Amino acid sequence: MFKDAFIQAIREKRKVRLTFFSKEDGRNLTRVCAPMDFGPGRKIRDRRDRFWAWDYESDTGQHTLGLPPEQVRTMVVLEDSFDPAEFVTWAPAWIVPRDWGQYS
Repeated sequence: MFKDAFIQAIREKRKVRLTFFSKEDGRNLTRVCAPMDFGPGRKIRDRRDRFWAWDYESDTGQHTLGLPPEQVRTMVVLEDSFDPAEFVTWAPAWIVPRDWGQYS
């Protein structure tokens, strides 16, 4: 349902406000995030597609969210942009094509 808007936000480097059901907290959480990718995780066994985002507001040391579509309640693409240099510290192998320069 939100996939197209999320992918467009990746390509335009625009932040999103995600409201999602947190299994750990047992309730909905809302976070401002940088959308990173959409697709299956390499280290997740079920290989289901997920919304991958960098959570700027994480209250733990873990900032990467991997959310199956059924956990996402709402998504708003914000006017605020992000710089991939803020969080990309690895050699990425993204699923969604994008032009992020050295971070593509």
